[in-house]
Amino acid sequence: MRHSRGWGPLLGLVVLSLTWGYSWVAAKEGLGFAGPLHFAAQRSVLGGLALLALLPLTGRPWRWQFPRETLAIGLIQVSGFMLFQTWALVTGGPGKTAVLIFTMPVWTLLLSGLVLREPVRGAQWVAAVLTLGGLLLIIEPWEMHTSLVSKCLGLLAAFCWAVGTLLVKRLRQRHEVDLLNLTAWQMALGALPLVGAAVLIPERATHWTWTYGAILAFMALASTALCWWLWLYILDRVPAWEASLSVLGTPVVAILSSRWMTGESFHRSEVGGILLIGSGLAFLAFIGWLNGRRAERSAPPTGADEAIQSQRTG
Repeated sequence: MRHSRGWGPLLGLVVLSLTWGYSWVAAKEGLGFAGPLHFAAQRSVLGGLALLALLPLTGRPWRWQFPRETLAIGLIQVSGFMLFQTWALVTGGPGKTAVLIFTMPVWTLLLSGLVLREPVRGAQWVAAVLTLGGLLLIIEPWEMHTSLVSKCLGLLAAFCWAVGTLLVKRLRQRHEVDLLNLTAWQMALGALPLVGAAVLIPERATHWTWTYGAILAFMALASTALCWWLWLYILDRVPAWEASLSVLGTPVVAILSSRWMTGESFHRSEVGGILLIGSGLAFLAFIGWLNGRRAERSAPPTGADEAIQSQRTG
């Protein structure tokens, strides 16, 4: 993996954070035109087709690789994630839902011991405790009048995202995987159960308008196809911890745009919870930065480094 410090990754991160951040507001608006099952199925199908079309344009293989693993990832990270995320937005605010779902890195950390045999260590527990404390303040289980169902659905979406992430990581540990190919096929396969549910389960009909068409195009082409391609482009050029830290701007954009566009309000406990979650995720990224620096220092010198060193000592 090559790391580049040019303007490309920085510009990509800005576009990614703004697009993914605003997509929560766009998804909330889209639910005014379609039921959650129809909306989730439509955006997944269009996003999957767009990603599949992107494969030959970027010179990648179109062939479906690792069928069983890709199907499992698609069912969890697309079918489950899209379903719970969309249902959470039916009664939940875009900003709060985005914050809950972006707790995914902590669930990934806590579950990694079971899936990857990588237990939580040392300072990682600080990040986990901060994030879980923030969740408690946002969910407010002592206030039964709050939308607990929406918040639980948001957490289920985060859980699906975390499990899917771990399955992808385990697959990459065992095989060499083209990430865009895997992303395209998991999106296409994960869309199929959503289509089946939308057909079989009664729901209000989609109200097709130019506005809804624009929202659907934005969610499928920009938020899904473009942003996933940008994410892979960024990961290929900067360390993973740096990309993860930068994308923490996404829920911030979601909160600000939701407050501006929909007037979403936050109680004191929810603001405190958001700050705790943000602190926990930022601390987790900081730990990743420290581990990355240690790994760079302990790595053996490359051929170029050895030549420079021999010139200095010669």
